[in-house]
Amino acid sequence: MSSNSGLILRGGEFLLRATAPDDIFTPEQRTDEHRMIGDTVRDFVTNEVLPVLDRLESKDWALSRELVKRGAALGIMGADVAEEYGGLALDKVSSVVISEQISKSASFAATFGAHANLVILPLSLFGTDAQKRQYLPRLLSGELIGGYCLTEPGSGSDALGAKTRATKQADGSYLLSGEKMWITNGGFADVFIVFAKVDGEQFTAFIVERAFGGLTSGNEEHKMGLHGSSTTPILLQDVRVPPENVLGEVGKGHKVAFNVLNFARYKLGAMCSGGAQGAIGESAKYAAQRKQFGQPIASFGAIKHKLGEMVVRAFAVESLIYRTAGMIDTRVSATPHEAADQSVVLQAVEEYAVEASIAKVAGSEMMNFVLDENIQVHGGNGYVRDYPAEREFRDSRVNRIFEGTNEINRLLIPGMLARRAVKGDIGLIAAAEALQDELLGPAALPSGDDAPLADERRAVESFKKASLMVLGLAMQTYREKLGEQQEVLLHLADMIIDTYAAESALLRASAAAAAARSGASLQADATRVFVNDAAMRIEASAKQALAAMLDGDTLRTMVAALKRLFRQMPINTAALRRTLADAAVARGAYPF
Repeated sequence: MSSNSGLILRGGEFLLRATAPDDIFTPEQRTDEHRMIGDTVRDFVTNEVLPVLDRLESKDWALSRELVKRGAALGIMGADVAEEYGGLALDKVSSVVISEQISKSASFAATFGAHANLVILPLSLFGTDAQKRQYLPRLLSGELIGGYCLTEPGSGSDALGAKTRATKQADGSYLLSGEKMWITNGGFADVFIVFAKVDGEQFTAFIVERAFGGLTSGNEEHKMGLHGSSTTPILLQDVRVPPENVLGEVGKGHKVAFNVLNFARYKLGAMCSGGAQGAIGESAKYAAQRKQFGQPIASFGAIKHKLGEMVVRAFAVESLIYRTAGMIDTRVSATPHEAADQSVVLQAVEEYAVEASIAKVAGSEMMNFVLDENIQVHGGNGYVRDYPAEREFRDSRVNRIFEGTNEINRLLIPGMLARRAVKGDIGLIAAAEALQDELLGPAALPSGDDAPLADERRAVESFKKASLMVLGLAMQTYREKLGEQQEVLLHLADMIIDTYAAESALLRASAAAAAARSGASLQADATRVFVNDAAMRIEASAKQALAAMLDGDTLRTMVAALKRLFRQMPINTAALRRTLADAAVARGAYPF
């Protein structure tokens, strides 16, 4: 695979090209402005949101509105909005920084996410100038609160199966009738993005004000977590919506829904990353002060293993989140456009839809692992409300459902890659065919490279080849019916997710080593552990996918070819995890 130095990768092209460390954005490259934004949001959450969490969890929605206004005064609602409409027009790395820090209070993060990411963002991306001027300034100030109405009782993952109707009237207006479910901010929002089918057929987005009449909120849902955010049904009974409140085009509501989800997915990944890092700090501090058998539990190997693994997984996800944001920013800055032209941003985020889905799945599952282990480190104290571990675990579970379930996103990842390959957007088909010839031909001699992380670089190269091999075979075997083979697609997605995470960690650690950054050796340790374990996961997933597609001699041939890719010697991950755990305990925090 050729080097990519100086090129801007297409979405999914990371499987085909060898990226140089200098070509990705890493957390270590955050500017002083990025750090100032992060400090501002962290201080806001720490000083103004967390102290009133009990009041939020008692459904004090007046307080929620007030907190939105306070956050709006700091500018955090308008990071993605053009300055002429009152926004800050920040880069996507800034959006990641904000998302990381807002996550410290999950309930308020849900309120914020629905308002900023699911209402302000689609208005900014798809609204007319008149719509933006009418709604954005008041949404950005917190005068109006937003909600997003997509899901229905009979349509969750199948969003286009919505039953809510919009009947066009003689005067050009629309009457909306139907029911939406699980609407965040539903109990007190003023403005909603509502999806309905015009005359039962054309899926369309509308801007609907509660003041129009006919829109009512149902009872608050009794949820497992996020008790401090409002979640209700929204009932629509002949709500009259003026024609100028169609968002985007009639019949093109899917463009609004799916592109907004691309934004929301990588931002959710960033929220999960930030929340996990905070929990690692809690675990490290608790393990240092909690004594059993006369010594801190942080000195025991079993606890070191947990802390070390939490750090490893968080490091990989943080690396891929910033890499993704950096790719979006690079593509936007490389495309000539006016400052307020959101179509360029929209195209850039749509380009990296595969990476956005990876960020969502990897982030939510990493966070779930970290918070589960956080409870385990706390023991019985983790199961009671005296410590935040219990609340954090309950609050995190929904992240695997938000913004498209992880199962849907797993199906999307290889599915989108296959569609792009067929369209010729990326050279995946030719690469897969060439790879098949390589793997079935004479074995090449291994590289003699013995530079730092050379073994990991060779391993990541093997991960890409294994993913291409299985994806190419799946496309060849099932052709247009690939989408029906969900078990194969799930295995493929796991391989691709691990590959992107492993390479992102490797490139970050390599960049740190080249720059002689402090902590570079710890980054190398985390990378070595992640790559070592990813190799075992990817090989297992590949074998299961092959066995689902092939049998007999063909299966034996392809498994033999696969074995040529996975010859890495196992490493002593116990020692590396101990080093990472000790670093977290010494800092009382996530060590990177």
